[in-house]
Amino acid sequence: MKKILAVLAFFGLFLISCSDDDNSPSVEPGPTEPTPENFSAGTADFSTYVAVGNSLTAGYSDGALFLDGQTASYPNMMASSFAQVGGGNFTQPLVPDNLGGLLLGGQPLAGFENRFILSFASGTPAPTRLEGSGSTEVTTILSGPFNNMGVPGAKTYHLIAPGYGSLEALAVGAANPYFVRFASSPGATIIGDAVAQNPTFFSLWIGNNDILSYATSGGSGSNQAGNLDPTTYGPNDITDPMVFGGVYDQLLQSLTASGAQGVVANLPDVTTIPYFTTVPFAPLDPTNPDFGPQIPTLNGTFAGLNQVFAALGVPERSIVFSEDAASALVIKDESLTDLSQQITGALVQGGLDAGTAFVFGTLYGQARQANADDLIVLPASSQIATLNETAFATLQNLGVPPATAGQLSVNGVTYPLEDQWVLTPTEQTAVINATATFNATIAQLAGVYGLGFVDANAVLQQAASEGGIPLSDGSTVTAEFATGGGFSLDGVHLSPRGYALMANAFIKTIEDTYGAQLPKIDPLEYKGLYIN
Repeated sequence: MKKILAVLAFFGLFLISCSDDDNSPSVEPGPTEPTPENFSAGTADFSTYVAVGNSLTAGYSDGALFLDGQTASYPNMMASSFAQVGGGNFTQPLVPDNLGGLLLGGQPLAGFENRFILSFASGTPAPTRLEGSGSTEVTTILSGPFNNMGVPGAKTYHLIAPGYGSLEALAVGAANPYFVRFASSPGATIIGDAVAQNPTFFSLWIGNNDILSYATSGGSGSNQAGNLDPTTYGPNDITDPMVFGGVYDQLLQSLTASGAQGVVANLPDVTTIPYFTTVPFAPLDPTNPDFGPQIPTLNGTFAGLNQVFAALGVPERSIVFSEDAASALVIKDESLTDLSQQITGALVQGGLDAGTAFVFGTLYGQARQANADDLIVLPASSQIATLNETAFATLQNLGVPPATAGQLSVNGVTYPLEDQWVLTPTEQTAVINATATFNATIAQLAGVYGLGFVDANAVLQQAASEGGIPLSDGSTVTAEFATGGGFSLDGVHLSPRGYALMANAFIKTIEDTYGAQLPKIDPLEYKGLYIN
């Protein structure tokens, strides 16, 4: 079966300008700029500024770390402002090209591909990995120190982990290739290399990945609340709040031990970013010639199963496709009671052969159609209504004829979309609760250490709101995928313009906390979307 996704909303909006609705902005797009003679550091000392964090600090964008993105990192923007009031040089561990992919021993490193660009090759704009072989060799160790200590992929506890920049540890998956490039030694820690520079001022934005990887994997990890040993965590797990708080406190102790001033930022509600808000839960269009004519057959196929659902007291799990409106995807919801055996038994009792009944029980024991409370992850757009090769092979191994196996292996239609592609309400609750807990910890510790506190969550919530964030030229920045100007094509990381807005949020907090008057960053000088 060919792909039958309805065209995503952003495709239709691509050539439409962003809304200029400027109702009730909570983030000032163009605060009154002080004249150069009035610029002041206040009580802050920016002579040695060090930024600590993860991909958001590094300037990661469009699914990769590349040269132009690093140049447009929010700490680099802030450093340019600090330079007007006594700030010193700001160095970054720059990659050598604008492709973004990593090499290990001259070979592409799996999982670290080139950046996305918006391709028009198919006639419809779509994010596509940029072709070409990059030149960022992980084994080429840079000579630091570096003021930008943002390491893509790092979680809070990684910042204190010795060997996180070890090439030897990388071979067994215990290190980070980005930090391998610029760690001061194989046994160094990120926070140790940051503190060794004797910063007079620092920014800390960390913790996103302690939640994000769970969310972006469709909740395929575990919530580790109650487990105080992060060495046992999987890559997609949510960090225990006690571990998060203890490590965050340790980071601030280290950064402020010699009297450095600083600013910290909280974590965004990732359920509002484009990665989770772009793909509709009901994309199956009855007017699509590859789908519409099959609806009567599909409904007939599911009729017996729906009767079983009703008999088992779960009619809400029924699977029905509409002939005059968009239909919801069929998904697997692991929070549901597994009724595989009951479905199999009921179908056999109703006269279906045991083999077919077993297949239906196995496929639909935790199945239901998606609803507006479900979030479909952005990469699912390439999977929906395509043949699930693994399911196809498995069904054939169970003795299902190839034709029937193919009919039952269409992702999101006859084969329930797997957990990795859907963030269910139960999983969203885990994400939202962890975010609230971590943010409370960050705010509390900012007060304990007398640091500036940036409500980054509020900034990105405004971008996700109907009005967006207005700019001085009358345009707005929103969280709309590709067209909104705030986020890059990976749907998670900010665009340069989004990073400029975040830099101004940091600057505003610094001014309020330390009595400074600093030059602001003009978001209009930075791209809202790379098109090449």
